[in-house]
Amino acid sequence: MSKFSSLFSGSSANCTFISTSAEQILVDVGTSLSRINQSLNSIGTDISNISAVFITHTHSDHIAGLKAITKQKKIKVFSSTETAKELLRLNAVSPNSELIPFDDTVNLNSISAKRFDTSHDSPGSSGYSFLLDNDVKAAVCTDLGVVTDAVKENISGSDIVLIESNHDLLMLKNGPYPAVLKNRIASNTGHLSNNACASLLPSLLKSGTTRIVLGHLSRQNNTPEKAKSCSVNALIDIGAKEDRDYILYTAMPVGGKVEYI
Repeated sequence: MSKFSSLFSGSSANCTFISTSAEQILVDVGTSLSRINQSLNSIGTDISNISAVFITHTHSDHIAGLKAITKQKKIKVFSSTETAKELLRLNAVSPNSELIPFDDTVNLNSISAKRFDTSHDSPGSSGYSFLLDNDVKAAVCTDLGVVTDAVKENISGSDIVLIESNHDLLMLKNGPYPAVLKNRIASNTGHLSNNACASLLPSLLKSGTTRIVLGHLSRQNNTPEKAKSCSVNALIDIGAKEDRDYILYTAMPVGGKVEYI
């Protein structure tokens, strides 16, 4: 049986755990090795069991723990070609480990990973979909300013999706951030609003998705209640009922629910 857990999610740290019966991987490692290991311990594993890390992009809340992890353990690090160049420039991967650029599909022992472009202000920014045991499909797609056709195509048909629902538009507009930062967040290379996320969910549900995790919520410009309400209302409009047709929850900044898929 496969497992999926958002260990950290938000503006300060991001890390997602995915496993099959034979393999355990992480998507992003945006906090310290000790915190990641502590979170892994809470779900019954540790960093020694991780065979690979997939990096979505090089902002610090996604790679802060990468150097320490790759120094302690020989591990495969996968990213887009452009992101790999940035990781090398930032000296973010220890020579002890292997940095593997790829721009389409890569196969591990029991996991097939598909990379796709996301619209974000970081070179080579990526989302990933993973084919796991029993043809289970899981996707991780955060840090994107707009939902492109490529995003829709690659996350469609996923059994479980971690999708960004970063901000409430009014909270962002009326919040404390300076105008330049507000404009960045709301741009097509920034972050996905609750409304933009919610508008994607009906098509996801129709494609077969039954588990939805709303991720990368802003602490300043959103609340879990607002994010969830916006998404649930969009699904009510197509006659879908929570806990009957789908399961939806918001990823917390620290510690996540383990989904068995």
